[in-house]
Amino acid sequence: MVCAVRTVLLGKKYGDFKALDNLSLEINKGEIYGLLGPNGAGKTTIIKILCGLLNPTSGEAYILDNKVPNKKISSDIGYMPQETALYSGLTIHQNIEFYAKLFGIKNNEIKEKEMELLNFVDLYDWRNEIIENLSGGMKHRVSLACTLIHNPKVIILDEPTVGVDPELRISFWNYFNKLKDEGVAILITTHYMDEAERCDRIGLINHGHLIAENTPKNLIIEAGTDSLEDAFLKFSRMCDR
Repeated sequence: MVCAVRTVLLGKKYGDFKALDNLSLEINKGEIYGLLGPNGAGKTTIIKILCGLLNPTSGEAYILDNKVPNKKISSDIGYMPQETALYSGLTIHQNIEFYAKLFGIKNNEIKEKEMELLNFVDLYDWRNEIIENLSGGMKHRVSLACTLIHNPKVIILDEPTVGVDPELRISFWNYFNKLKDEGVAILITTHYMDEAERCDRIGLINHGHLIAENTPKNLIIEAGTDSLEDAFLKFSRMCDR
């Protein structure tokens, strides 16, 4: 397997507080990697370092063998934050077009890709609607479309299915698996255990530490529990001791 994302003894401190503590992980091309942990565990800190939005206090992070932050690989990364980064006075179409042009996509390519993505997030009939008129869940779906518009090689999704109905969530995962089959690496955070079970591997994080890492099935076996949720709780309690 070819490594797409790698962190080496990654640390981040805010004063005396350690948000990350010597965290090392690897994500391969063509792999969906789920990052699970309670609020404040360090998930968003890892993501922001990988996207070049934060500098680590110690250790190193790499995307496609390039140490980050690195402007040269910005077009290879698709990042969807928890908070939607959209222009509320523009339409869905105008937001997608803006992000496409930001990454240098040609006009004749934008239309086809936009249609594909808007059908994927089930918003094609809403493409001329102003963002401020949309519900929170719809804005989240537009944000995902904007994240994918430039065909990134590494996709980082911070709770991408919040506010999305169960049927559409299944559609999202079908699309994620399609991208995986094309060799795209996907790092995803989620609080939905049924989604976590769809990941190829999961990293359980707590207090800035990677406390366990394996396939969903093997994590359950290691913990000796009946479910992934119980496995996570057991590993977390062991970490708190």
